[in-house]
Amino acid sequence: MFMKGPCVESTKNEDRKEEAMVTERPAEVLEAGNYWTTDSDSDLETEGTHGLGELIRDTLYLESCQAHSVVPVSCFLRQASASELNLRHRGLGPQGAQALVSTLTSNPYIKRLDLRDNGLFGTGAEALADVLSKNSSISDVDLSENKLGVAGFQAICRALALNPAVQKMQLAGNDLEEQAAQHLADLLMVHTGLKSLDLSYNQLNDLAGETLGPALAENTGLTELNLSWNHLRGPGAVVLARSLEANIFLKILDISYNGFGDPGASAVGEALKANNVLEELNMSNNRISRVGALRLGLGLQVNQTLKILIVSRNPIRSEGCFGLLKSVRNNTSSALELLDFSDIQVNREFEELASSVKVILPGLCIKTGAFKNKEWLPAFKPSPPASVPK
Repeated sequence: MFMKGPCVESTKNEDRKEEAMVTERPAEVLEAGNYWTTDSDSDLETEGTHGLGELIRDTLYLESCQAHSVVPVSCFLRQASASELNLRHRGLGPQGAQALVSTLTSNPYIKRLDLRDNGLFGTGAEALADVLSKNSSISDVDLSENKLGVAGFQAICRALALNPAVQKMQLAGNDLEEQAAQHLADLLMVHTGLKSLDLSYNQLNDLAGETLGPALAENTGLTELNLSWNHLRGPGAVVLARSLEANIFLKILDISYNGFGDPGASAVGEALKANNVLEELNMSNNRISRVGALRLGLGLQVNQTLKILIVSRNPIRSEGCFGLLKSVRNNTSSALELLDFSDIQVNREFEELASSVKVILPGLCIKTGAFKNKEWLPAFKPSPPASVPK
């Protein structure tokens, strides 16, 4: 969900955890040569913390590392029986990923697999696709920032189509372009188990939007989709926006930092008239002007499910903010809880409208870029010069 306090705190805790992991990395990653000795095998046998299954699994991993000429990651041995395997920022590379395959394929413990920022490339992705097509326990996967490429992304999509167990997939920052959109569209048409998908910080453009729109309209699984920081604009943005009219599952959509512009905002407004499922929508920084904001408001006049709308950092000016807020006021069935105009300055007329709306909708939080309090800031008056002592 957007802009929630607990999420912010959770992110901070995760960052601290990652920093700690990176700090202790030199101590965790053991010399490859030390693993291929009889002594190390003896240590595993006498450690007492591993059952027979764990011993076989660890031995299999070490042998796989030797076969692929990579240094084993000792933290994998420690986490292999946990519900979450966190190997982000480990520099695994394609061969390191291939070394994990034999162990992960049949692992019944891991529910969340985090391999963010490991330089997997297409080869590593294809290796992990074999895991994702067969392992029925893993339901949450993060492969962000791995430069998967079209071939790697295609392999992942094909694997997910074969395995409904994966419910959450993060693929941010993989330089995915329009060629990848068709593979994703094919996946969305058949995979009903995937609930959350993050494709932020990629290169999906207007052609990608035209490809994804029809698939999103037909999809019957996704409840959360993040397409922020892409290049969705023009006709593609309009097609994607119109898919919301038919989609009856999506609850959270982030399309911020794209180029939807006024045509895209208008299409979203039309979609909101029919959509009765979407609860959170982030359209910040989308080159939407006052005209686009007013057309978006037409949807707010009738929509009864949207709880959070973020349109910050758009050049809609105070008039656009006023129009959107007026639309909310005119909708007696509005469910809005947050209307975010951050970084957009508003005038006195808007402030007066906001005060009246707060009476009708006391639970609505309105954020603006100026005049955060109800009282206006006093006009600036220069202080008289201090008297100079004689």
